[in-house]
Amino acid sequence: MTLTPQHDPQTASALVTLHEVAPPAAANLALGGDGGFDWIEGGPEEGTRIGAGLVAKAEGEGTYVPGWGVYVIARAADGLAVGAMGFHTAPVDGRVEIGYDLVSTARGHGYATAALRSLTAWALAQAGVTTVYARTEPDNTPSQRVLQRAGFRLTGRTDTECTYELSG
Repeated sequence: MTLTPQHDPQTASALVTLHEVAPPAAANLALGGDGGFDWIEGGPEEGTRIGAGLVAKAEGEGTYVPGWGVYVIARAADGLAVGAMGFHTAPVDGRVEIGYDLVSTARGHGYATAALRSLTAWALAQAGVTTVYARTEPDNTPSQRVLQRAGFRLTGRTDTECTYELSG
């Protein structure tokens, strides 16, 4: 499945496309490969590999649910992969956790915000999903700004974690 920011009316420009990573490609990414994507220099980041590993593990355990895994974030302008975003698991009791990372040189261009708006809109349009949430470290202000720009609100804070939510 490929999602574009056009699926989300809040997104002003088509900065990125999201490409669902199938379990075999996820396994390749988790083991240090490119997952079949052309990456900008420096990519993929470790968070992408960890997320891909979760998809590969879920597939091996028989718990993988298509749509609720990892998506590669590609720049619409040239198709190069700049990061990844995805769900930690399929929704539970109407809630689903989302996470993301970008190659360091791709940060600050709006890619994460555009991707987060699009993927969150898709998730909230699915039957039974009422809330998408994300967690960050308290000192990760760039990620917190991405969440805020995408419409998430701070719902909890401890010394080690900030939780943000967006409900549909």
